[in-house]
Amino acid sequence: MYQPGKEKHADPNSIPSARKIRRACSKELYRTIKRLKVWIPPEQVLQAEELYYKKVILNLPYIVENGSNRKLLADWFEENAASDIAKLWNLEPGAVASAFRNAFGG
Repeated sequence: MYQPGKEKHADPNSIPSARKIRRACSKELYRTIKRLKVWIPPEQVLQAEELYYKKVILNLPYIVENGSNRKLLADWFEENAASDIAKLWNLEPGAVASAFRNAFGG
C-alpha cells in the first residue's frame, strides 16, 4: 500500500548500523582471501576482521560520504588497512591491496 511521505529506501548517506558494517567488513575480507588463493588460519581471519572493522568505524564519515565511489574506498583500504592486515597474515601489502581491489570492484 502506498503511503505518501514515506520513502521506500533509506537515504544513501545515512550511517549504517554496526551490524551491517561488521557483516560488510567480513564479506569484503572473505572475498579478498579467496582472490589471494592462500590459506589463512581462522584466528588470523577473525583478528583481521576486527582490525578492519575498527578502522572502518574510525573513518566512518569518509566512508559513508564516498560510499558510491568504489575506487576511492579501495584506495582508502590500501592506504589505511592493507599493510596492517598483510602484516597479520604474513603477506605482501601490495598483494593484499590488489586482491581487495579485485574483490571490491575498485
